[in-house]
Amino acid sequence: MKSILFIHQSAELYGSDKTMLYFLSELDKTKYLPVIVLPFDGPLKTELEKNNIKVVIAPVLKLYRKMFTPKNLIKFFKEYKEGVNTLDELNKEYDFKLVYSHTLAALIGIIFAQKRSIKHLWHVQEIIAKPKIFNLAFKRLLSLKSNHKVVYDSIATMNFWINGNMNLTVKSEAVWNGIETNNLPTFSNEEKGVVRKDFFLCQNDEIVIALVGRINSWKGQQLLLHAFALLAKTHKNIKLVYLGSAPPNQEVFEIDLKNKIREFHLEDRVVIIPFQKEITKFWNSIDIAVVPSTEPEPFGMVVIEAMLAKKPVVASNHGGPTEIVVNGGTGFLFEPNNHESLAQALEKLIQDKQLRATFGEKGFERVVDTFSLKSHVSHFEKIFEELI
Repeated sequence: MKSILFIHQSAELYGSDKTMLYFLSELDKTKYLPVIVLPFDGPLKTELEKNNIKVVIAPVLKLYRKMFTPKNLIKFFKEYKEGVNTLDELNKEYDFKLVYSHTLAALIGIIFAQKRSIKHLWHVQEIIAKPKIFNLAFKRLLSLKSNHKVVYDSIATMNFWINGNMNLTVKSEAVWNGIETNNLPTFSNEEKGVVRKDFFLCQNDEIVIALVGRINSWKGQQLLLHAFALLAKTHKNIKLVYLGSAPPNQEVFEIDLKNKIREFHLEDRVVIIPFQKEITKFWNSIDIAVVPSTEPEPFGMVVIEAMLAKKPVVASNHGGPTEIVVNGGTGFLFEPNNHESLAQALEKLIQDKQLRATFGEKGFERVVDTFSLKSHVSHFEKIFEELI
């Protein structure tokens, strides 16, 4: 059995956290022994340990914009020493054959792998164009000889990073994220009715439009609200639901969103629900899923989650969702950052219940055929064999 050290930059249960959970849960434990390092305790740690996966809390050296101050630089180097020492102790026990860094946000993996001459794989799930200094820094890190393989969560993500860089291109590969498609939970109309009544605060005949994800500067909450405000003038049977919370210390985005809802006089038609651990029953209780990101999504885990629940998806026509949503087949792609284009796409689905059902069925079939967790993990296991 070969031991692999996994590094992840969070312990929540949003998109990248879920991909880590799904992946490690499905990984063949007769071949590989995973040990994962997280920066803090949280629901991801709890779920991983339920699957008997070794979890260690230690610094992962997250790179962030405000780190270049004297105080934060001192903190960074202190965490660097603590993190490397922790990984050294783990390596003595497990003799790692590979270090796998999940997302670009954590730097401890590549640093440790280089220091101890262990092969390194970087699984990239970000598109970072700004600030330019970060973009250039990550391109340089990805191109290091000590970084032996780079896997991206979509073709869009890969093309963004390898553009004009032949050294990076030769060790790069795109592998779509996957989701469990077997033994799916089912919910009765009564159970879904409870969610709609208690959480969505809507009637059974209302059409629920939902955006699931963090409330931040680029997920498109404000854009969707503008589109909904247009639609609400002529459709009295629609409800807008935001399901997610703002990142720590960025609560201003949620405050701004609530202020805008009041400005549009839509308080009784728009609901904000904090992050929910059991998200599946919420997906099954909505009518239309929206992914209106104002910047390109690297992949878009919420897209395949919605499609697996047989929901039509309306998404911005850029980034990873363009590889998932079949425009006019499983949903619609609209012009990015154009609330009128978004409203027009939603209008078609609001008016046609049969179209919503047809798109939902075809989306479900596409996820089962193309984005299964089994296929995703199998692809990675072949990469592990090649590297180890």
